[in-house]
Amino acid sequence: MQIVKHSATALFLAVLSFAVAAHPHSFITLKTQIMVKDSQLTGLKMRWTMDELTSADLLYDAGEAKPGDEIWKKLAAEVMANVLGQHYFTEFWHNGQKVKFLNRPTEYGMTRQDHQAVLTFVLPLAEPQPLAGQKYTFSTFDPSYYVDMSYAEDNDASLPAGLNATCSIKMDTPEPSDETLNFASALDKDDAPPEDMDLGKQFAQTVTLQCQ
Repeated sequence: MQIVKHSATALFLAVLSFAVAAHPHSFITLKTQIMVKDSQLTGLKMRWTMDELTSADLLYDAGEAKPGDEIWKKLAAEVMANVLGQHYFTEFWHNGQKVKFLNRPTEYGMTRQDHQAVLTFVLPLAEPQPLAGQKYTFSTFDPSYYVDMSYAEDNDASLPAGLNATCSIKMDTPEPSDETLNFASALDKDDAPPEDMDLGKQFAQTVTLQCQ
């Protein structure tokens, strides 16, 4: 399945074939739900919807495949491998320390939504974390800002129904400086910002989970 490997890898390795004039070149809309078991935080259930141009190669490879067909599993595995190579494109913080993830998702899959590819997966924490009286923050972003990864609505990061009485969730969207915006817009498709600039992080939304 060399074609599958090429197109799925291209999605996260910045080798998309179409020409675009500035960073970002690809867009992923996020939805995330907090995962809880036995009153402990266990992970994040994520849904990433890719824009139509980013989705084109994946959906071409899928052809007329129906939900559950083997090709979706292969495509999901290729894309997921690249996501894992970037630590799920996610940082999770508690008391000033990064919270570690398991090296593999507990579940994942890919589907089609009209002309868009949708990747879903559970990002599991390496160890369950306490909820009572605790505060956590997390962000999902591409450090290079080649891919814009963002929530369309504040409530696209959500709590399970049973947690609303004791926990709250808040979305913060940054306002990068004009200098940062101009720098990003000046990057063409083949450029990469300096690693120590962490350009994508400057555009990343931060989700805060606060529990009583």
